[in-house]
Amino acid sequence: MPAPIALTAGEPAGIGPDLCLSAACMPRRWPLVCIADRDLLRARAQLLGLALELTDYKPGVAPPMGGGTLCVLHQPLAARCEPGQLDVRNARAVLGWIDRGVDGCLSGEFAAVVTAPVQKSLIHQAGTDFSGHTEYIAQRTHAPLPVMMLTAANMRVALATTHLPLRAVSDALSTAGLTRTLQVLSDDLRRYWGLPHPRIAVCGLNPHAGESGVLGDEEQRVIAPAIAQSRAQGVHVDGPIPADTLFVPRILAPYDAVLAMYHDQGLPVLKHAGFGHAVNVTLGLPIIRTSVDHGTALDLAGSGRADAGSLVAAIELAMQMASVKERL
Repeated sequence: MPAPIALTAGEPAGIGPDLCLSAACMPRRWPLVCIADRDLLRARAQLLGLALELTDYKPGVAPPMGGGTLCVLHQPLAARCEPGQLDVRNARAVLGWIDRGVDGCLSGEFAAVVTAPVQKSLIHQAGTDFSGHTEYIAQRTHAPLPVMMLTAANMRVALATTHLPLRAVSDALSTAGLTRTLQVLSDDLRRYWGLPHPRIAVCGLNPHAGESGVLGDEEQRVIAPAIAQSRAQGVHVDGPIPADTLFVPRILAPYDAVLAMYHDQGLPVLKHAGFGHAVNVTLGLPIIRTSVDHGTALDLAGSGRADAGSLVAAIELAMQMASVKERL
């Protein structure tokens, strides 16, 4: 029996617990352990009318595989949680769930960690400098360069910068950083997706990719040199290409992935194409981590209207990546 996949429940007042419970009701081909407060899951299942058996996680004992059961690694909340009602007292527990999943992956106890969405503002309010799972998990695993990538169907969009204010993006870009990012992206596309020579398209930062320097010089000064260096290292990469042109289907078709310069440059296109079934995956880590493509949706928590499609897709991708890693 393979090591189980860890599933963290995310913000307890959001839809994370709902999604974990919904996913557990479905048939699955890999053992799953949900890291959460058992009482939270039991109460939310009752609210949603889900007939679900919760079992306690015991290290070394294979979790049940059938739909309708969920193995729970119980880590209690600090305060009782009501759907849609944020409580800063629970922020530390949410981080603790992430820590337990990540540490279990590092030790080999878990094959991968799949994360439900968290409320970043609440974690900040609790006193932790937290800009997102990507950065937090990279720091905990001592990964020098995490790369955030979203995938839906055959579209893959990676980000050169992640959760930054727009005014900070230009200063955050460097030729060395982009070259390393392209190498991580190429390496993991080969490793986990089986692409022998992945082709990557790189977006320009500015409109019209700078219009030969008239609309900005980052393309000439930073991005083009990184592309040249990456090609010299054997990475198959083209660009910089204006973002409004690159995502035209006939231009995008030959590429296996796109590297966008900032969060809202590439992700709106991908989410338009596959929202609700897209997966956020962090490349460049010593562990496998996937997540959903959406936020906590506090207004939907406990309503029964939350769509578990993205979480199920994230579990499926984690399973596929873990299968590949097992064979390496």
